[in-house]
Amino acid sequence: MQGSGRLAATLLSPTFIVLALVVGYPVISAFRESLYQRGQGLDAQGFVVQGDKFVGLRNYTDIFTGPNSDAFWNAFWNTTFFTVVTVVLETVLGVAMALVMHRAFRGRGFVRASILVPWAIPTVVSGLLWRWVFQADGVANAIIGKQVLWTTEGFHAKLAVIIADTWKTAPFVGLLVLAGLQVIPREVHEAARVDGAGAWHSFWRITLPMVKPVLLVAVLFRLLDVLRMFDLPAVLIGLHKDSVETLTMIAYDEATNLRYGPAAAYATILFVYVAVVAYTFVKLLGADIIGDMRQTRTSRPARPKRKPLAAAREVAA
Repeated sequence: MQGSGRLAATLLSPTFIVLALVVGYPVISAFRESLYQRGQGLDAQGFVVQGDKFVGLRNYTDIFTGPNSDAFWNAFWNTTFFTVVTVVLETVLGVAMALVMHRAFRGRGFVRASILVPWAIPTVVSGLLWRWVFQADGVANAIIGKQVLWTTEGFHAKLAVIIADTWKTAPFVGLLVLAGLQVIPREVHEAARVDGAGAWHSFWRITLPMVKPVLLVAVLFRLLDVLRMFDLPAVLIGLHKDSVETLTMIAYDEATNLRYGPAAAYATILFVYVAVVAYTFVKLLGADIIGDMRQTRTSRPARPKRKPLAAAREVAA
C-alpha cells in the first residue's frame, strides 16, 4: 500500500505543481493585493502617496458597507440572476436539442452542424451580432412590432443578455448530453417500450437518470462560466450599465482606474462565490463515485461455498 501511495503521489506531482503555479499563486497574490491600496491616499502637502499602503480588510468592508456598496450588491444580484435564469433555460433547451440530434432521420448531420454553429461563434462576435438584432430599427423590434430600446437601462437589457447567452451556449449543453445519450443501449428503451412505458415515462425513468452524470457536468461548467460573465453584456449593452453590470465588470472597472486593491478584493470575493457555488452544487447533486464504489465492494455479500456433492448434483442435472 505504501509503495502504491508513493507511486500515485509521484505520478500526480506534475499536476499539483501546475495547479499551484496557475491557480494557487494567482489566488494568493490577488488576496495579498486586496490587503493594500496604491495611489489612493494624499499626504500632508496634498500629493499622492507613493507605494503600497497596508489597509487590512478595509477594501472588503468598503465593498460591503462603504459608499460603493450599492454598486457591489447590484452587480452581485445581476450575476446571480443571470446565472440562475440562463442555466435553467440552457439546460432545458440543451436537453431538447440533444434529444432531437439523437434521433435517426434524414439530414441529421446538417441539423447537428446547424445547432452547434452558435456555440462555435466567438462571444464578442455573438455580442455584436445580437447588438445589431436589438437595435432600435433592428430585427427584434420588427418582429414584435414595438419600439424597445434593448441596449439601454431596464429589464429589457437583462432580457437581451439572457436571450443572447442562451442562444450561444445552449448547444454546449446539448452537445454534452448528446454524448451521454449515445452510450445508452438501445435495448433498454426497446424493453421499456415492450413493457408499455410511454415516451414521457421512458424519458423520466430511463433517459434522464442515465445521462445525469453528463448533465451535471454540463450544468456545473455553465454555472462557473456564467458567474464570470463579462464579455457578452459588455459588448451587447455596454459598460457602466446598472441593469447588466456583473462582478467581473465592476472588478474590471476598478482595475482600469488603477485601484488594484479594491479590484483584487472584488476578484477574491468572486473566487470565493464561485468556489462555494461549485462545492454546494457537487455536494447536493453530485455523487461520491469513489465512496460508492468502496461501499459497493464492502457491502457485496460473499458468495456461499457449495459443497462438492451439491455441485456434482447441479452438474448432473
